Amino acid sequence: MRIYGDLNSGNCLKVKWICDRLGLPYEWIAVDTMKGESRTPLFLALNAAGQVPVVAFDDNRALAQSNAIIRYLARGSDLIPTDPWLAAKMDEWLFWEQYSHEPYIAVCRFQMVYLGKPAGELDPDKVRRGNAALARMEQHLAQSTFLVGDTVSLADVALLAYTRTAEQGGFALDRYPAVQRWIARAESGLGLSLLDRVPSPAS
Repeated sequence: MRIYGDLNSGNCLKVKWICDRLGLPYEWIAVDTMKGESRTPLFLALNAAGQVPVVAFDDNRALAQSNAIIRYLARGSDLIPTDPWLAAKMDEWLFWEQYSHEPYIAVCRFQMVYLGKPAGELDPDKVRRGNAALARMEQHLAQSTFLVGDTVSLADVALLAYTRTAEQGGFALDRYPAVQRWIARAESGLGLSLLDRVPSPAS
């Protein structure tokens, strides 16, 4: 299995975390999206959308979209609830993350870290929606150890990727103490190393 990804991308880190947590062997192939390496003919043959991550399997099949990838790789593992209702609730968070969380928190982080924008120049609507996403998580996690059930699941993997670096996008995590506590629990549940747990501003 070959993972084409950029370690500066939370979406790519999701896939790496799953493989490391489950002990799945893989070859990591670095793709520098800022240098246009996801737009080459070779890469576009793997994923015509020109996005990372992409996983290429030994049978020549390829799979894109981070949440689809982790859903496939984690099948049959303890990261997917066996109860059908809890599994559906997990999927609910996966869809919500890509529609109501990542487009605001990750985009603000990208603009500040990679484009050099000061927080004051961010789109106010994206900031508002990002804080609304964190507020929803705060409300839920104030009453729940993890996003679904009492153990770490793919829901936590999906939301952890960009929530833990939200401050790099101008979001004040100290306003969300339940989210901060959950970040530490989710990182521990995934067995992330100290290096993984303390990302640099360019991570």
